[in-house]
Amino acid sequence: MIEAYRPETDDQVRDLVAWAVAEETPVELRGAGTKSALGRPLQTDHTLDLSGLSGVTLYEAEELVLSAGAGTPLTEIQAMLAAKNQQLAFEPPDLGPFYGGTAGRQTIGGVLNANLSGPRRIKAGAARDHFLGLTCVTGRGEFIKSG
Repeated sequence: MIEAYRPETDDQVRDLVAWAVAEETPVELRGAGTKSALGRPLQTDHTLDLSGLSGVTLYEAEELVLSAGAGTPLTEIQAMLAAKNQQLAFEPPDLGPFYGGTAGRQTIGGVLNANLSGPRRIKAGAARDHFLGLTCVTGRGEFIKSG
């Protein structure tokens, strides 16, 4: 039976990853799971569900700056941008239905992890080209900040 953990703070993520390292046990990272059928199946007994790290923490429409947790649904971000006549330049495709899932469930963390971009990628760039910085937990259970 797979045991799922759903942390709601960065410290809880760090502690769970540090525990997994100490126990030498593999952990699957998951947001909404819209791309879980992509690639080979993972052989883990534990899942780290990042959907609890959700929500936009900063949005300055005039500066074109947005900060959100990895588990934030992309539909939430797109609705916020649309209210200000803005959009994501990299137009990420929704792969959920392609892999047998539900449409509209993908998260910003999954989009950036897979670097999903639409047909404007050639002109506007890929998803990560619009990504300015991050705070994350390494595979050793340590915080890092970039950007």
